[in-house]
Amino acid sequence: MELGLQIPDFTWAGGPARLGADLAAVARAADEAGFAYLAVMDHFFQIRSVGPSDHDMLEAYTTLGYLAAHTERVKLFTLVTGVLYRHPGLLAKAITTLDVLSGGRAILGIGAGWNEEESRGLGFPFPPTKERFELLEENLRYVQQMWEEGDEPFTSKHFAAERLLNVPQSLQRPHPPIMVGGGGEKKTLRFVAQYGDMCNLFNGPDLEHKLDVLKQHCENEGRDYAEITKTVYQPLDIGPDGEKADELKAELERLRGLGVDAAIGFLPGVPDLRLIEKFANDIIPAAKELA
Repeated sequence: MELGLQIPDFTWAGGPARLGADLAAVARAADEAGFAYLAVMDHFFQIRSVGPSDHDMLEAYTTLGYLAAHTERVKLFTLVTGVLYRHPGLLAKAITTLDVLSGGRAILGIGAGWNEEESRGLGFPFPPTKERFELLEENLRYVQQMWEEGDEPFTSKHFAAERLLNVPQSLQRPHPPIMVGGGGEKKTLRFVAQYGDMCNLFNGPDLEHKLDVLKQHCENEGRDYAEITKTVYQPLDIGPDGEKADELKAELERLRGLGVDAAIGFLPGVPDLRLIEKFANDIIPAAKELA
């Protein structure tokens, strides 16, 4: 099983003046520790489940470019981008740029978006749920076409583009992996089967059911369920002194038994590099041994 480190909070003891150096150190440590993925949120305000809205929050793709310069191996992505924040042409160009400059390590994580507070706060449109899912599917179609050879036009209900020129193209072909985040059974998981390479689900009591729903969508779409990388959002809490390590290892083993390929989540205590070192010495080797 692979593991991914998500960094959801940038309100660190050193403050903004130290944030660049501290973040670079965390990225290097995570890369050297053997994490397979390194992720940030795509938000402009801090989300309520993490902290007050006025806590420090960095723009996602600027941050990922910075992380790319301080890592060599780890895959980089947002968990996940809301379709409301960027035109799909800009989004595809940003992911392509990240892929080229990182040596082929970009992933597109994308979802319908949900944070009305920050959208209203900064003046982004926040359409009803139905329209957000229309935008999600159209974004998925748009970016896939932009990663194809050629520069044909694109037309949909919400977008009209005359020439999807994308030069240079992504290093990963036919395109960087696409993660569709969320567990909606009628649309989100169907979009995974139709357009995605990865899914991301919450580790809740309905996880096994969600995986079964995805499997059925794959059958309906003629898609091999095994082709989808199944990832789960799972806090990577080992405790300040590693006292919760065995509990986490047991949970990772359970998830692997359900067919989960990767667990991605925050490590409480970051940016304390000692916690990443403990994780590297204990949890990551154990996870790699899970069949």
